[in-house]
Amino acid sequence: MEVNPVNMRDAGEIERAVAAFARSSNGGLIVPASGSAQRHRDLIITLAARHKLPAVYWEGLFVAAGGLISYGPNEVEQYRQAAGYVDRILKGEKPADLPVQAPTKYELVINLKTAKALGLTVPDSLLARADEVIE
Repeated sequence: MEVNPVNMRDAGEIERAVAAFARSSNGGLIVPASGSAQRHRDLIITLAARHKLPAVYWEGLFVAAGGLISYGPNEVEQYRQAAGYVDRILKGEKPADLPVQAPTKYELVINLKTAKALGLTVPDSLLARADEVIE
């Protein structure tokens, strides 16, 4: 596997990068969390579909908008954890004394309509593990 990071400063840069990935055989996209990816969500999803590239995203909103699959932390659970920190701070604990916590709940979301459009068959074992399947 070869990983090629891409800067996503503007729409033109994203379009060129996705087109380059599409020219290579067996390519795909991994779209990590970033403000730029969030800002250009619709463009990234449209380009992935146009170029028939499977793409994995960090949050389910991409999949609901037509992306293939996402796997990432549950945002509501992260807010709950943050609220616990706020509570502890308001009760007098020093923020510097609080432990760093990683997300505890992750979600897998799969869009079967997109998989079909890409000519992919999602294994039943993966569908069984999904938190949400969009048909």
